Amino acid sequence: MGTPAADVWIVTHDGRDLVRADAIVLIRLDDTGRLTAQLRDEARVTVALLEGSASGRPPADFHRQLIRMVSELADSSGAQLVRAQRDQHGWHWVSETL
Repeated sequence: MGTPAADVWIVTHDGRDLVRADAIVLIRLDDTGRLTAQLRDEARVTVALLEGSASGRPPADFHRQLIRMVSELADSSGAQLVRAQRDQHGWHWVSETL
């Protein structure tokens, strides 16, 4: 039986790929607003979860918000999908059941 976080998936910046949350070992939010995740493997693969933009920079704690959401969702039952969303109130994480 896998860990609860194995049922939490995160959509990459372009929406083409999904990353299992328990495969992430490092999350980095750089000065441009680009959010990347380093995966747990020997190649140290990094994927972009959000591309930076001067006009739509996420909040400085956006990576911490993701960690908080994944932690909360790991305690729920069933597979969950998490993605970044920007609306009139700014950037936030949203989840949906798979």
